[in-house]
Amino acid sequence: MDTTLLVILLVLLGILVLFFYVIFYFVPVGLWIAAISSGVRVSIPTLIGMRLRRVNPNAVVRPLITAYKAGLDLNLNYMEAHFLAGGDVGRVVAALVSADRARIPLTWERATAIDLAGRDVLLAVQTSVNPRVINTPRVSAVAKDGIQLIAIARVTVRANIERLIGGAGEETILARVGEGTVSSIGSADNHKQVLENPDQISRRVLERGLDAGTAFEILSIDIADVDVGRNVGAQLQTDQAEADMRIAQARAEERRAMAVAYEQEQRARVEEMRAKVVEAEAEVPRAMAEAFREGNLGIMDYYRMRNVQADTQMRESIGQEERGEQTK
Repeated sequence: MDTTLLVILLVLLGILVLFFYVIFYFVPVGLWIAAISSGVRVSIPTLIGMRLRRVNPNAVVRPLITAYKAGLDLNLNYMEAHFLAGGDVGRVVAALVSADRARIPLTWERATAIDLAGRDVLLAVQTSVNPRVINTPRVSAVAKDGIQLIAIARVTVRANIERLIGGAGEETILARVGEGTVSSIGSADNHKQVLENPDQISRRVLERGLDAGTAFEILSIDIADVDVGRNVGAQLQTDQAEADMRIAQARAEERRAMAVAYEQEQRARVEEMRAKVVEAEAEVPRAMAEAFREGNLGIMDYYRMRNVQADTQMRESIGQEERGEQTK
């Protein structure tokens, strides 16, 4: 009997604990008391409804208390709808409070739109109040005299609340500033002019209106450092000279190959002609023998021909000796 009673009491105690747990889960009494004590009227059925709609009451009611204390009149239903849409109600309210203190016109609709667009609305307001400084990477450019300059710029920007939705980000600002720096250095007649007056780069870049279509307003562009790089003009001239030399060598090699081919062709022709002469000389004895057999050539005729040949060879040898003495 005592055991049965003890079990019944434990079951009742468990049911009571579960009941109070469910009550305190669906009815955040502590949050309700904090809202009432802060002057924000939030009913318990409203808090229960938030739980049923899978809305975290703390993520909505506490920002509402902050807004009320800051003097902002916000609608609880709109805040709950923004939470259900995936927005950060706390940062939106903090951004509205910061904008109100800084006298920056920012409505609830625009703030929630900026937040849902994926941008940090609180950081945007802070950047609008306290401008940021963005350092560009090292930008290399070549002046007209062929000297390379490497510049680093510091861009001071301020967030433009009106253009946060659909406006380009910091990457676009850096790309445009880099492009303007390259163009400004490239238009300089002498690299010494840029070294003496680096502010001319800033002036030319600012004149281009690089913040058009971006979420920022460029306040200033300051050249932090300018270094001298390579002599690109001299390097290009050297490369061009080497290329011309290689072309000339290739053409000379082509002419030499053509000359060698022509010489070989002439040698082949000479050899061919010599072969024909040898072949013709081989036919002479046959022709003479045939002439002897047929009686067309007599022995005296043969001796006269040999005498003529000997006389011709003697004259040629004498002429060669005379030419050799004249040359000496």
